[in-house]
Amino acid sequence: MGSRGGGRRGGSQPGWRGEPRPFQGPGRGDSRGFQGGGFPGGGGPVTYSGGGRGDPRLFQQPGGPSPTRAPFPIGGGRGDPRPFQQTDRYPTFPPPATIRPPPVAVRPPVTMRPPPEVDPSPSQSVTSALEHLSISDTPASIQTVRFPIRPGLGSIGRKCLIRANHFLVAVNYNFEIWHYDVSIDPEVTSRAINRVLIRELVHQFFETHLDKKNPAYDGRKSLYTVGKLPFDSKNFKIKLPEREVSSTRRAEKEYSITIKFAGRPDLHHLEQFMRGRQIDSPQETIQALDVVLREKPSTNYTIVARSFFSTVFGHRSEIGAGMECWRGYYQSLRPTQMGLSLNIDISATSFYKSVPVVDFVAQHLDVKDVFRHTMNERDRIRVKKALKGIRVEVTHMQDLTRRYRVTGITPLPLRSLTFEDEIGNHVSVVQYFMDKYKCPLRVTHWPCLQAGSDSRPTYLPMEVCKIVEGQRYSKKLSDKQVTGILKATCKRPHEREKSIHEMVLKNDYGNDEFAKEFGMSITPNLATVEARVLNPPRLKYHETGRDKSCNPSVGQWNMIGKKMVNGGSVGTWTCINFSNLERQPVERFLNDLVYMCNNIGMKFNPVPILEVRQFRSENLEAVLRDVYRQSKDAFAREGGTGDKHLQLLLIILPEVTGSYGPIKRICETELGIVSQCCLPKHVYKSAKQYLENVSLKINVKVGGRNTVLEDALRPNGLPFVSDKATIIFGADVTHPAPGEDSQSSIAAVVASIDWPEITKYRGLVSAQLHRKEMISDLYTEHNDPAKGLVRGGMIREHMVAFYRNNKRKPERIIFYRDGVSEGQFNTVLLDEMDAIRKACASLEDGYLPPVTFIVVQKRHHTRLFPSNHGDRGSTDKSGNILPGTVVDTMICHPTEFDFYLCSHAGIQGTSRPTHYHVLYDENHFSADALQMLTNNLCYTYARCTRSVSVVPPAYYAHLAAFRARYYSDGDSDRGSSSAGGAERAGVARNRDQATVVRPLPRIKDNVKEVMFYC
Repeated sequence: MGSRGGGRRGGSQPGWRGEPRPFQGPGRGDSRGFQGGGFPGGGGPVTYSGGGRGDPRLFQQPGGPSPTRAPFPIGGGRGDPRPFQQTDRYPTFPPPATIRPPPVAVRPPVTMRPPPEVDPSPSQSVTSALEHLSISDTPASIQTVRFPIRPGLGSIGRKCLIRANHFLVAVNYNFEIWHYDVSIDPEVTSRAINRVLIRELVHQFFETHLDKKNPAYDGRKSLYTVGKLPFDSKNFKIKLPEREVSSTRRAEKEYSITIKFAGRPDLHHLEQFMRGRQIDSPQETIQALDVVLREKPSTNYTIVARSFFSTVFGHRSEIGAGMECWRGYYQSLRPTQMGLSLNIDISATSFYKSVPVVDFVAQHLDVKDVFRHTMNERDRIRVKKALKGIRVEVTHMQDLTRRYRVTGITPLPLRSLTFEDEIGNHVSVVQYFMDKYKCPLRVTHWPCLQAGSDSRPTYLPMEVCKIVEGQRYSKKLSDKQVTGILKATCKRPHEREKSIHEMVLKNDYGNDEFAKEFGMSITPNLATVEARVLNPPRLKYHETGRDKSCNPSVGQWNMIGKKMVNGGSVGTWTCINFSNLERQPVERFLNDLVYMCNNIGMKFNPVPILEVRQFRSENLEAVLRDVYRQSKDAFAREGGTGDKHLQLLLIILPEVTGSYGPIKRICETELGIVSQCCLPKHVYKSAKQYLENVSLKINVKVGGRNTVLEDALRPNGLPFVSDKATIIFGADVTHPAPGEDSQSSIAAVVASIDWPEITKYRGLVSAQLHRKEMISDLYTEHNDPAKGLVRGGMIREHMVAFYRNNKRKPERIIFYRDGVSEGQFNTVLLDEMDAIRKACASLEDGYLPPVTFIVVQKRHHTRLFPSNHGDRGSTDKSGNILPGTVVDTMICHPTEFDFYLCSHAGIQGTSRPTHYHVLYDENHFSADALQMLTNNLCYTYARCTRSVSVVPPAYYAHLAAFRARYYSDGDSDRGSSSAGGAERAGVARNRDQATVVRPLPRIKDNVKEVMFYC
């Protein structure tokens, strides 16, 4: 017997592919009779009361009126038979009030223990205010928000002790910190030079004007001292040493520095917050203390964001193309339940090698003989991209070393460059260097570096320039370079923990004079944390298999004796071979693949619709279109219906890279074909595990389902999913590589369309402004001359698709949002929650299902280690903590609802747990319920028989966004547009350049209905 989701679709629903027409549904619920029937009482409004655990964030606006509870209808119970009723207006609610919950009871200080639980009951008034959230155009910048408080600690799972790379920071809260604003004239963009200026200022005026205080400086605008300086505002004149002056400012050696009182970070507020007596995080105070702890390393090491790098931290390894890998460490001060915590982790990144520029260019272009290689235009552009913005020092001026910042390279070779001297004569650059510096130049057939502006350029021959040490390479790395960096940081858990501990000892925080001056001390040992290991869910497979269900073991299982719970059907397919493989290994692979698909539950026709043929990859696009045309002709000859199409196109990729993107773009946006690409080396081996994984991907691409959580098939079996029609979203935004300023960012939103199984996720993509993190096309509306107001957007289209597949409106929304940093929490929530509200309200007047909004963070530096690395019972094969390990104590937020979950088994290196932070919760999840749901979902990832590290909706959104990059067809100015409809181009300014957001071809309807991105 298959999954219960097998026969739910019923007849097709006319309309509702995103058009503003009402549902024409059948007027009945699911014919199989889900528990609960229809809406109670035939349709009166149901009051949503809010409040309780997991209190949603308070949207506050200054000066708002007192709230009055005005319930809004959210529809009835399970199996709601009523279609969305289209409305031309949004429901409006009174503006939210500026209120605060009553103070919670005072708790004693907490050290290395779970946090005090804040009583959620007083937050009823907070929720009441939130219920009146106005769907308006109120700018997010004037609103403040508060996240839901922790609904208590989780209790499910086997308890254990682990270690985390967090180090307790003790703070003397009796100290008084003063904050001063720093302004430097002329303005300097380099933090390093700013620090040199302030250090020189302290050196000169330490006793006379600074009252013998050692300030901590952030390199920009903020300076902190313990106690008050003997002035409120004072101007200082500082001269930089000659070596530190930029070439373009040789005449401006004197700087005017003004230090002015700005405020006093409140340590008492921080103390109350750490003890659970305050809900609002004193971010300014935490930032001040973080600056203090970064002051000492900033004087000794090269700073990259929150990391410090130096050659003293280990061997520099070459990674190719003139780059090398430097080792270092990451450091960040964070508020946690155990107190202030210093998160420290090992780190590595790419730096330019400090070599002569000629040598760098030779390595970057892989040139063996400099004197015989002539640069073409492509080479010149590559070199310009690599060198633009870096600092070089010239070597031809004997005792004087002068540094310049490269602004470009010349279009002409050095031997063709001339300039006008003081009397107007044209002088050759080569001759000038010979006459003035007695420096004969030999590499004259290559371009010349240029400093300064185009109107007043300074020409710098490559062979007299050397790259200044300590400059990070921030542009996109090649695969080989990425591999080199990963090798530097890929350490087994016990090795990584040892390296972190050694880094802490090397930094000698106990003797940090700045930390001492500000009353801070750091514990040198990793924090011991109480964790729990959640049991894996039981997975359901088809009744015809030997094993009808299974319990995963240490995060993995296999398909032996199992059949897919809903095997897809492939009746019409063919294969194109773009590789050099002969016919025999290709045929063997195809036979093995067909056998594997049929063996594990699919219905796969062994005979392709067209003969398998070999083609040259140079004609790739023409071949794809020709095969599509031939398949249509073959269907016509067989007397097939007009809607019959090629269900699957297998493609063996060529040995050279670069074909995958064009194939996916043409198949998915032009021809409407689902494709599966295979590398020739895997085709030749035809390994059983590879065949199994490809079969799993093919099944979901043709609409099948590999497995399902057994609990999801039982009434109320899956908390917060099985009881009501629930739609789960995943969203992510991917940005162009550093330096690609003309490309758009791409947003992707996936949503589950099968309830209660929650395994099929429909995907949509959308292009938006460069580096914009907020998703623009969640909800859209525009005026059409013929249709009037047209509403659309990805949320709306997914909601309609859910109704079309389930004959139910979603009664609960769970939204997993990936790729958001802590500094963006407020803006993303305000912007995207407003879009979700508008999308729901546009479908039916008063339709506002409760939403839980969860941020998924993978790019953090918290690592979890077994307390006993030698205990095989508490680790997986790689030596990492067991899959299912969850932490919501000690190293988590003092009051807000967050947790770390390591849901996967490690393969190599140290596993990185995923951090989940709840920003909004109208569904009132308990800690156990959300942790269990998230962990269970990680076992439903379609592409392999392993649990994954990130909840699948977020993972799928990342895959869909990454796939959309291929739709740009090599045009750097093009981005992807929403398959849901918003296809208007927009232009915006970014970094003084116009970034054009151009729509891409729409993903074909038959493709976007399946998991094409897998």
